[in-house]
Order: sequence, then C-alpha cells, then structure tokens
Amino acid sequence: MSEWLTIQEAAAHLKVSKPTIYRWMRSGALTFYKMGSSTRFRRDQMDAVAQKMTGQAEAQEVRRKCSVCGNTEFVSGRVRSTGLMYFQPEKTKFLVATDSFVSVEAVACTACGNVDLFADPEKLARLKPKES
Repeated sequence: MSEWLTIQEAAAHLKVSKPTIYRWMRSGALTFYKMGSSTRFRRDQMDAVAQKMTGQAEAQEVRRKCSVCGNTEFVSGRVRSTGLMYFQPEKTKFLVATDSFVSVEAVACTACGNVDLFADPEKLARLKPKES
C-alpha cells in the first residue's frame, strides 16, 4: 500500500467528499504536496486529521490513559501554588455572567509519575467566543 494518496483516495480514506478535501486544503487544515501537476497526501497525515475530529466520548477515553506511558491507573489531586491554579483563556465571550477562570484537575500516573492537567471542557465551551 502506497504512502502517498491522491485526492480521490484521501477523500475515501477520510470518508468525506472531494469538495471537503479541497476546502480543507484551502483553509490549511490539511497538509498536501504538489508533485508536478498532481496533488498528493501522506497517509500518516491523513490519520492525524482523522484524530483531530474526535468527539467527546473519544476524548474521555484518551483522558483515561497516561499521555507518556499509556498506563490507566491514576491518583487524582491538585497542583498547588500560593493559591489554586486556574486556566484563563486569552479570548472569551464579551459580557458573560461568570468569571473567565477555568478550574484545572490534575491526575498523576502511578507508573511513571507524569502529571496531566485537565481544564473543565463545559466551562471552556461557555467562554469560547463565537466564530464570526
């Protein structure tokens, strides 16, 4: 199986239409290569695009594995400083009836000691400005 895909093969691989492939090319969401007059895509980059389109169920599944070693056992806790740590998005909706501080949850892998931080996705969604 070839490492390089044509536009037609890329569309079939991602299960989208050819116009979607062209739109993603124009927006920069998809990396492509020009070889003479033909356009080609690398198969591994197509898989990366497919991973970007994960839903909340898959995101929760990824959260259950250590990002370093893949272990599934964690110890929950907090990362401490002189106070609680919060994530604050650079841009938020204007005039929101809440603060823009998003609480951060921490989990430590029992196998390798890696600490992963997770922000509250529901609050992030409420604060995210609408695309114009």
